[in-house]
Amino acid sequence: MKLERILPFARNLLELAVKPGDIAVDATVGNGHDTLFLANLVGPAGRIYGFDIQDEALMSCKTKLREHDLQDQVTLFHTGHENITECIPPLHFGKITGAVFNLGYLPGGDKNIVTVPETTIQAIDQLLEIMAPEGIIVIVIYHGHPEGKVEREYLLRYVKSLDQNIAHVLEYKFLNQKNNPPFIIAIEKR
Repeated sequence: MKLERILPFARNLLELAVKPGDIAVDATVGNGHDTLFLANLVGPAGRIYGFDIQDEALMSCKTKLREHDLQDQVTLFHTGHENITECIPPLHFGKITGAVFNLGYLPGGDKNIVTVPETTIQAIDQLLEIMAPEGIIVIVIYHGHPEGKVEREYLLRYVKSLDQNIAHVLEYKFLNQKNNPPFIIAIEKR
């Protein structure tokens, strides 16, 4: 298959935006795969800020970071992503080049704990305020569960309303796959 699948496409977008020494955000740490990926992109001179409300997610991420000796450039916050501007030091405002969200629930975790559109939209709004020009937010939307369908609808309505003078918005998805496959919304700050 020559068309990129969803997760490789998400990573390619992040690679375009995030370079060594940069600042990036993992808004939904989960099991730490994206945090680890971003930490490798920014290298030892960069900084990653990660957010999750579940202890289990943060512990899994910390283990992965230690295994790869990348814990020094990552700061994890045990709080929701709607608190981004309260947690990230103001000296990094205007310098964040990439952010990623994997919406839904923690794989292998409690499926009753899910992301919700209100806090996700708050986080995106905050990121658009504090990101560098041409910074990219990649949102992977898993909508195969009832709450995911609700969040999908709110987010699509929200991103379609973003002023094109503030951001470019891309939707990347496969149209003929069954079982509600995940898809991407990418937002590039102007």
